[in-house]
Amino acid sequence: QVQLVESGGGLVQAGGSLRLSCAASGLTFSTRNMGWFRQVPGKAREFAAGISWIDGNTDFVDSVKGRFTISRDNAKNTVYLQMNNLKPEDTAVYYCAASGLGGAYSREISKYAYWGQGTQVTVSS
Repeated sequence: QVQLVESGGGLVQAGGSLRLSCAASGLTFSTRNMGWFRQVPGKAREFAAGISWIDGNTDFVDSVKGRFTISRDNAKNTVYLQMNNLKPEDTAVYYCAASGLGGAYSREISKYAYWGQGTQVTVSS
């Protein structure tokens, strides 16, 4: 079965860095767009970053541009989210997601078919 397993979350002070990893199995990783989403209690899950399977183009929500980078290693079936200069407002559960097979890139949640269990990121001020 399909599994997406996130790791790398934790507690960090403002200005610090974390690197999230998401290891995928049971699916054709190289032909799926990959995304990172985040959610805080009481709010809807929101898009944070995405990477296209076609050309490797990356996409970020405005609030993380210049601080986060997303990358993928198709040989390892893994997507990464490097988060630098973290802010308290980045505190959330971060979810990795894989799109349907071979689709055009989108940041819409509905286009992502598979989800990880989430990893908590807490940034203290």
